[in-house]
Amino acid sequence: MTDLLDTGALVERARRLVDAARKAGADAADVMAVRGMSVSVQMREGKVEGSERSEGDDLGLRVFVGRRNASVSSNDPREDFAALAERAVAIAKVAPEDPYAGLADPADLARNWADLDLLDPVLTGVAELEDLARRAEAAALAVPGVTKSGGAGAGAGLGGFALVTSTGFEGVSLGSSTSFSTTAIAGEGTGMERDYDYASVRHRADLEAPETIGRSAGERAVRRLNPRKVDTRKVPVIFDPRTAGSFPGYLAAAANGQSVARGTSFLREKLGQRVFRQGVAIVDDPHRRRGLGSRPFDGDGVATRPMTLVDDGVLTGWLLDTATARELGMKTTGHASRGVGGPPAPGATNLYLAAGAATPRSMIASVKDGLYVTDMIGHGVNMVTGDYSRGCSGYWIENGELAFPVAEITIAGNLADIFLNLTPANDLTFRYGTDAPTVMVEGLTVAGR
Repeated sequence: MTDLLDTGALVERARRLVDAARKAGADAADVMAVRGMSVSVQMREGKVEGSERSEGDDLGLRVFVGRRNASVSSNDPREDFAALAERAVAIAKVAPEDPYAGLADPADLARNWADLDLLDPVLTGVAELEDLARRAEAAALAVPGVTKSGGAGAGAGLGGFALVTSTGFEGVSLGSSTSFSTTAIAGEGTGMERDYDYASVRHRADLEAPETIGRSAGERAVRRLNPRKVDTRKVPVIFDPRTAGSFPGYLAAAANGQSVARGTSFLREKLGQRVFRQGVAIVDDPHRRRGLGSRPFDGDGVATRPMTLVDDGVLTGWLLDTATARELGMKTTGHASRGVGGPPAPGATNLYLAAGAATPRSMIASVKDGLYVTDMIGHGVNMVTGDYSRGCSGYWIENGELAFPVAEITIAGNLADIFLNLTPANDLTFRYGTDAPTVMVEGLTVAGR
């Protein structure tokens, strides 16, 4: 564990590779050095079915020769840096020109950053991971109506990156994680239903009790038994928090600077306009302490900052990295995400739809005839047009109550209309990388039998 936390050697290797690139003829260069270690266990019916461990460092070199650039990567600790750099420069010289690519402007680089408390000093061990999975599975199996386990698993890891550029930036971001999940199966034969639950945190101490997660998985599976189909109609649809998180995700995808620059976003002409109801806010916060997506600087070395993408229903900006910002004639927002195999691209960090005023219960009570969604199927969303069609299951609402489970139905509409008719509830909690409270969308088409 101590060796993994010591990133000095990782940074030194990145420095050497940058120097090698300059000597090979690169006008500028940067190196992303990624470190990862993970351990996991899989369990079924109380018995361990498998255990895995992986560990390694990867290096990604990006070089610039004039307006041309190329990226190469290696995971060989004995890599000949001179040869790797020469290969990258040779590729760059024959690559097409890119007028927007280049290192971040020095004025935008992060200089100092706060400790976001992303690293648990004690990595969760295999024995404790087995205990978490076993307890979660046992709690699921104890729920009346659960007939078997769909399996349980737990994992822990350490990961992060060092970024070194030829303009003098050096930074390291390292974090830990612990997670577990379980799947429960209820019913018999062709009438079986399954559901799951999971938890993932930076610090082991923040994990929910495995009994809580297991019981949730079991209860969700049992509630899905004996589902019905419904007739096609247009009704209000309420999404539980687990499914509602897709909506800020769609907004972030449509507000991604690359999509806007390429003309492939249905929101490309909507900057500064109302796209949600008054009062709705969508925020990306890379500085949340112990956040799953938190980071002090981005893949360009630019200082990160919280950003309100939607403020009082109005679209305020795009998610931008350095190159995309230049293409759009704007300034980077510090959202460059990257790995070792290629250039950065814009991406969100800790994204969430802010809570509203209504309670979930009052939302359900307000619906005479409608749908409460607990699970989504498929990816039928066209980000160019906003057309939306996804399979789902959940519960039918009658006279303000959850009346019976439903399955094999599809909900359809257009994201532009969905956003304008979306109302968030007040039950926001931060559990995932993208979070949302319960939301209600009026006037969606539910296609059944």
